[in-house]
Amino acid sequence: MLERGEVANSWRRERWDSLRLLTPNWQTRLPGQRYDGPDPDGYQTMGEVTAFLDAYATASGAPVRTGTNVTSLRRADGGYVATTSNGRIHCRTVVIASGACNQPTVPPFAEAVPKTVTRLTPFDYRGPAQLPDGGVLVVGASATGVQLAAELRRAGRPVILSVGEHVRLPRTYRGRDVLWWMDASGLWDQRYDEVDDLARARRLPSPQLVGTPERTTLDLNALAAMGVELVGRLAAVRDGRALFSGGLRNVFSLADLKLRRLLDTFDEWAAGRDIDVDPPERFAPTAAAETARLQLDLHSSEVRTVLWATGFRPDYRWLDVPVIDAKGRLTHDGGVVDSPGLYALGLPLLRRRKSTFIHGIEDDARDVIDHLARHLAAPR
Repeated sequence: MLERGEVANSWRRERWDSLRLLTPNWQTRLPGQRYDGPDPDGYQTMGEVTAFLDAYATASGAPVRTGTNVTSLRRADGGYVATTSNGRIHCRTVVIASGACNQPTVPPFAEAVPKTVTRLTPFDYRGPAQLPDGGVLVVGASATGVQLAAELRRAGRPVILSVGEHVRLPRTYRGRDVLWWMDASGLWDQRYDEVDDLARARRLPSPQLVGTPERTTLDLNALAAMGVELVGRLAAVRDGRALFSGGLRNVFSLADLKLRRLLDTFDEWAAGRDIDVDPPERFAPTAAAETARLQLDLHSSEVRTVLWATGFRPDYRWLDVPVIDAKGRLTHDGGVVDSPGLYALGLPLLRRRKSTFIHGIEDDARDVIDHLARHLAAPR
């Protein structure tokens, strides 16, 4: 097992200080190890996550080679050769488990933001104190964007949040964590070959959730109540002006509709079952202001920082095997990559909807490793 930094390197080095897991502690589990603390319904801090993974690496005796960066992987002699910062490794099979969040995604027009404005990604951001005084434009309203917008607003900053397609979720529903419903109802176990539009499902933004001791819901209504200004998707930056798309009401309505359909699914599953939950509930539609601004002068002093919460992408620059499509995505069928003996784990909806969560990797790994074992057992 090759790791470019330390065990749990991304959790240690590439997360902001206040971040907590979105999944409750009872879902923090790996084969043979699970959370056993006093707060099963809480959400682990980054320090707790790294300690959990450190303990798992030690208990499992995993042969992790830390400080080993893979600079190239290519086919050779019916297998592969990996060139690393500590020499070459020859092997018959390889599992790519580097995840989908290696690099922040920033739109091409980001370079047009005036140089007088500080520009950061979530990889750079640690907390409000590091930013210059003044307002902040947060671009992106998935889990990362809403969490950073809320933190900055609580720190007293004027915040404008640019909102595109998003997934709205309550933190709790009918007295249970919403992710309990995803787990218990079987939605998280839905297989990739059962999804109608798999490509789209794999591109969906992360849901608007935050893990706090209060188990609060952090949707756009909550942010607006805090004083965050909501604007449309950032479409371009021209002559120092940020241009936002219209149709914000339609974006809100679509997210609200999808939320209602999801809650209907939960209710249908719960009907007739003897489970301890509260009565069904529904949530107020996302409120839209009478008018939303369509432009923002970035040369003015209104905004001093732009924070790009516009998603992440994997980094395959080291992969010298022709298995990357035109959009930079790995070509695979449920983790079986389109090259004999090459596999992947930890990508969105790899084999199930829970694929990218800590507790969701186990079932995927068993399926992928079964295929890998059959590959090794086959005649060369």
